[in-house]
Amino acid sequence: MDEGKPAKANWWSRPSGESAPGQEASASAPAPGEGVPAVSSPGAGAVTGTGGDFELERPRAAPRGAEGSADGDAHDEGDFELPLPLAVPDPVASAEAGPPPLQDPDPHSTPPYGHPGPWASAPPVQHPAVTPAHGTAVPEPLTPADDPWRRYDPWAPVASSPLQQTGAVPADGRPGARRRRLVVGALVLALLSGGIGGAVGSYLERHDGDGDRVQLSQAAKDESVGRAPDSVAGIAARALPSVVTLHVRGGGAEGTGTGFVLDGRGHILTNNHVVEPAGADGKVTVTFSGGETAQAEVVGRDGGYDLAVVRVSGVDGLRPVVLGNSDNVAVGDPVVAIGAPFDLANTVTSGIISAKERPITAGGESGDGSDVSYVDALQTDASINPGNSGGPLLDAAARVVGINSAIRSADSGSGLDGTQAGSIGLGFAIPINQGKRVAEELINTGRATHPVIGVTLDMDYTGDGARVGTQGNDGGSPVTKGGPGDRAGLQAGDIITGVDGRRVHSGEELIVRIRAHRPGDRLELSLLRGGGQRTISLVLGSSGGD
Repeated sequence: MDEGKPAKANWWSRPSGESAPGQEASASAPAPGEGVPAVSSPGAGAVTGTGGDFELERPRAAPRGAEGSADGDAHDEGDFELPLPLAVPDPVASAEAGPPPLQDPDPHSTPPYGHPGPWASAPPVQHPAVTPAHGTAVPEPLTPADDPWRRYDPWAPVASSPLQQTGAVPADGRPGARRRRLVVGALVLALLSGGIGGAVGSYLERHDGDGDRVQLSQAAKDESVGRAPDSVAGIAARALPSVVTLHVRGGGAEGTGTGFVLDGRGHILTNNHVVEPAGADGKVTVTFSGGETAQAEVVGRDGGYDLAVVRVSGVDGLRPVVLGNSDNVAVGDPVVAIGAPFDLANTVTSGIISAKERPITAGGESGDGSDVSYVDALQTDASINPGNSGGPLLDAAARVVGINSAIRSADSGSGLDGTQAGSIGLGFAIPINQGKRVAEELINTGRATHPVIGVTLDMDYTGDGARVGTQGNDGGSPVTKGGPGDRAGLQAGDIITGVDGRRVHSGEELIVRIRAHRPGDRLELSLLRGGGQRTISLVLGSSGGD
């Protein structure tokens, strides 16, 4: 059976003499109302029988006017119709009684559905309806309610079933909408599958179950940015906006150092040896912690205290530091140093106050002693390296208590920041009390004053204490006539062993102790004269700085 050609139906065989149920045994009765014989010549469709069997064959229409035509006289010229079946059903109801039946009864005794054929049950056969003379009849399709036997009708429209999709146009009326929805759904599914697959792959990569991979635990990110004010981080956060890096160039020399803002007018305090290479016509560039730069000019400097003040102009938003009191510092107090060691700006290190009133001298590279600095310093183990010079030493309240100035190196003894040796934990800072006085004088007058006692010391004396020389620098008396020492009764050859009860072991140490005071301060000097111990009172004089 060729299922691909529904217009051609197969006709099944039946034993001779057996008729289809519900039909008459006679196969030659004419159809009611028709005058055309049911059996025509073999050219019009014959019924043949051989050996007791018969086979029905679909009638063939005869050409108009041919002999033996069943309906040659029944229609107008040019029309033709198929011969009527051998047996006809009951008369068809009139048009007024209702629509014509979907199919005519089978006059050829075709086996009804349910009886076995050669391989399977044969469905009922639908025959084309007779075309009326006035046009083509369009029968009403049967519904399941009208056709309880659900007879197969290949020409009837397919009724939709509520239990399966028929492929009809979607409700929105666009034939491609359903396909587009399917494509979009497939894309969404692909994206979800890719994302899930990637996540699973990443998880499996990071959490390999074979035991060969190592994953270290880590603390969660701390979103809080606040730190305790007295912590190193808290101190640095408050002080860094006030700290600057200085790049100096001039006279064939250059250097890098640190400074900090003193006021809103642009004054910055640093070390003298930082700005000294600029000379009279050099260039000083200031870089702030945020990266902004400005040109600065030297306001004043003093080699004896190793301090200098520069100023920037036209800069808004300056944040001055808070100055502390170096007399309140105790050994063991925590401190923080900020600077630019080896030009690494905004470097923060921390430590403690290791000692106080360390008499140190720095400089002396000129050979005549004019560049020697005498500092009654604070000692710290906070890491200080070349480039830290001039930076602040801060206490736990982020107040400046010292100006980082010198380090002790393992290979060169004590020296200024200019030495290229690294830190060994011995750093020295000028106390801020001394720095404040000198800075004020430099800003106000451009020069700093030095307290003096009016005597010439024998710097070659190797014994304990500071000895007054036998003659002055000009060959005259070592005690300046009318000076503080002369008024206090000092004489040539006296050995000063203490200042205000503190021991003095050398001439440099005596200078350091004196310069820790202001001009006009009164001191108590302990001395040896002719083998005897005595104490004198002395009011410090003043000399202009260099």
